[in-house]
Parts: sequence; structure tokens; C-alpha cells
Amino acid sequence: MSVPFSNTHYRIPQGFGNLLEGLTCEILREQPDNIPSFAAAYFENLLEKREKKSQTPVKEETPVTALESSEEDKEKEEQAAVKIQAIFRGHLAREEVKKMKQDDLEGKTKENN
Repeated sequence: MSVPFSNTHYRIPQGFGNLLEGLTCEILREQPDNIPSFAAAYFENLLEKREKKSQTPVKEETPVTALESSEEDKEKEEQAAVKIQAIFRGHLAREEVKKMKQDDLEGKTKENN
């Protein structure tokens, strides 16, 4: 699914890209069932760390505007998004199969008793 782009120029806050990249990596690593609550806990943890260290936990980066992104970059981003979605769907399918196998084993155990 592609999103039409307009001529509106948005400025991405400094460090925001790295913040989202860190969240994405943790979501892929942990594979949580409830992503919004996981994200809330992740950001609360980062906030606590920042308050303890009194500095931001993300790398500084220069602001990016919509014009600075080339078509090649947009295509790479779209491909990366598709990969992330495919990985997540695969995870959900594997969890569903695992649950079905557990249900089968429990059903057979009950039949034998």
C-alpha cells in the first residue's frame, strides 16, 4: 500500500528517527503480544534512564525534511516496512501453530485419562 505524498514539508524532531529505530528493534527482539503497552513501557524506561543520567538516550542527528528523501530512500523504507510486517505476520502464524499443537496435546491427554 503506498501513501500519496503532498508538497507539505514536515520537520522531524532531532533524535526522533533513532528513538523509533530503537523501539522497532526491541519490538522485533521481544515479539510482545501487546505492542502499544510494550511501547509505553519502553518509553517510560527510557525516560527514567534519561532522568537518572540527565541527558537524552538517543543519538543526535540533523533534522530531515521531506524534500531530502530521494525516491530510492523511499523505496528502501517501503521494502523495510514490508519485511518488518512479514516477520511479524510469520511470528503470529508460528504462535498460532504452537497454540494449536498444545491444544491437540491437551486433547489427547484428556482422551487417554
